[in-house]
Amino acid sequence: MESFEISEKNLKIIEKQMGRKMSNKMEVSSFCKYGYPTTIKNYPIMNRKPFPTMYWLTCPYLNEEISRLESQNFIDKIQNKIDENEEMLHELKNAHKSEIKHRLDIIKDEIEELPYPMQKALKEKGIGGISDFKYVKCLHLHFASYISGNDNPIGREVDQLLEKRYCNSCVCCDFEK
Repeated sequence: MESFEISEKNLKIIEKQMGRKMSNKMEVSSFCKYGYPTTIKNYPIMNRKPFPTMYWLTCPYLNEEISRLESQNFIDKIQNKIDENEEMLHELKNAHKSEIKHRLDIIKDEIEELPYPMQKALKEKGIGGISDFKYVKCLHLHFASYISGNDNPIGREVDQLLEKRYCNSCVCCDFEK
């Protein structure tokens, strides 16, 4: 099983980035060029219940930029691309399957201790708890999956749409004070 350990310093920064206390086991899955957490990987079970969103975007700058893309209707635009492109749809389905496999590798035998409906959810729901693998739910979660190492075509599209991946002046630097 992976360690899912996080330094006290990174936990404090993440809590400031997210604006709340974090209660699930997690680890940092990517950092920005300034050395601050950009995404976290969450443990797939929390309080004996499935927690299917493995990757969360924590960077305030990227969250804002991706929200801007969503407000410009890019969820629908990317959904249309997937609907029209069999290769991209195949890549998306593989990204969901890859994340499910990774989730199951993390929890291993622990899944057997859960009730059947919860086991089923962890084994069948993909990125962000999505059941229909051709559906674009949210650009943030796909981008978080992508920059954490999953070959996610939606995350790749978002990465290409971003004007830049890093803020000009580090917002998170203030979180250390």
